[in-house]
Amino acid sequence: MLLLEAMFILVCIGVSLFYHEDDIMAFSITLVLMFIGAIILRFMGRNASNNLGRRDAYLLVTLTWIIFSLFGSFPFSISGYIPNFTNAYFETISGFTTTGASVIDVVEVLPHGLLFWRSMTQWIGGLGIVFFTIAILPSMVGGTVKVFAAEATGPIRAKMHPRLSTNAKWIWSIYLTLTIGCAIMFYFGGMDLFDCMNYAMTITATGGFATHSESTGFYHSAFIDYTSITFMFLSGISFTMLYAMIFKGRVKQFFKNTELKLYCALVVIATTVITYFLLRYNDYTLEEGIKNALFQVVSFLTTTGVFNDNAAQWHHITWVVLSVCMFFGGCAGSTAGGFKCVRGVMVLKIVQNELKHILHPKAVLPVKVNGMSVAYGQQMTLMAFFAAYFMLALVSYFIMILAGVDSTNSFTIALSCASNVGPTLGLEIGPTMSWDVLPDVVKWLLSLLMLMGRLEIFSVVVLFTPSFWKDN
Repeated sequence: MLLLEAMFILVCIGVSLFYHEDDIMAFSITLVLMFIGAIILRFMGRNASNNLGRRDAYLLVTLTWIIFSLFGSFPFSISGYIPNFTNAYFETISGFTTTGASVIDVVEVLPHGLLFWRSMTQWIGGLGIVFFTIAILPSMVGGTVKVFAAEATGPIRAKMHPRLSTNAKWIWSIYLTLTIGCAIMFYFGGMDLFDCMNYAMTITATGGFATHSESTGFYHSAFIDYTSITFMFLSGISFTMLYAMIFKGRVKQFFKNTELKLYCALVVIATTVITYFLLRYNDYTLEEGIKNALFQVVSFLTTTGVFNDNAAQWHHITWVVLSVCMFFGGCAGSTAGGFKCVRGVMVLKIVQNELKHILHPKAVLPVKVNGMSVAYGQQMTLMAFFAAYFMLALVSYFIMILAGVDSTNSFTIALSCASNVGPTLGLEIGPTMSWDVLPDVVKWLLSLLMLMGRLEIFSVVVLFTPSFWKDN
């Protein structure tokens, strides 16, 4: 896997050579370190079995994300553009987890190679580092089903094909198609080739890193804004569902999907509410209000984090609406983060059933999603995840308060990292600002929180339980 990461570094070296910039040496040193690391690890595991147990899979996935981020941070720190190693690691893991939180105040100072590497970390991490490996070189990863279970998002995982490697290739084909389509539309919208490739990678990965500090707002283009909205929205839908609709013709099944209905309902309701407050308190025109509200709602709901306006200057009630979007996130099986809409559907149905049980204590009321009953064990796992999600956010919130971060920013930062959103809603560290002002200890905490959010908490937390390390 380190050798695969080295291949991407080679691409960045090509970009640096093309633009004749000073980051070539940093990438070259990183490439050498990656090769040395890969050779050492390969030598250490020369006699190892390629068959993975469940515990091996969880350890592999977590360590892969940590080590990828470690080596991925070298170009930033070696080049001197992010000399603080804490900042370099934070920027890199923010990229791989597609969170999009940045410690760089003015991204335009970075050379093209480093900008491209930032975008590429998000594109690789969008569907998962190990999942990418399964798609390209399935023989490299033993126990692929267990590995996929440790890295995949959402409580219900639909399969299109009995072979997981075939599933991975089909899903990656959708991902690649969306990326190319987005890049082409941006090019027609007036972006140059470099920018359209970078923005396309980060938007389809729902990551949010941009080559300009003003994000998509740099272009002041309605065409680019609506293109961004379209591809963010599509990238927040399950890729399995998109594949079934496009290549299998299951259009009716697609639009009947319960999760998709909640996803669309959240977009419509949140956009309507925010538009009302923008018209009333911020003196926006109707067209401007709808466009900016829709853009921010889709950006927060899909956990992309790009922006065309400064939501920190909006009425505070809009922050509450955007925080709800930040929490729910996109659909399971997409590149979006958050709690996932399918879990939202399940929670709503469980609450509905409990209300019915008050009146009819002996009634048997199954929880059904898209006509399929959700097993009781899955319901318990869902409620445990729901509790763990908020406990994690609250613990992080209290630690940040103790570290001197203000209350509003502490809450939205914790929620943002747990949901892999990126921007926050506050005046000190708003949606358009960098996170460089945070103390180093907070950045390490948030790096862990981003990783746990991306791997859906339990894949990481289980490593800290005593039973994980017992042979029996």
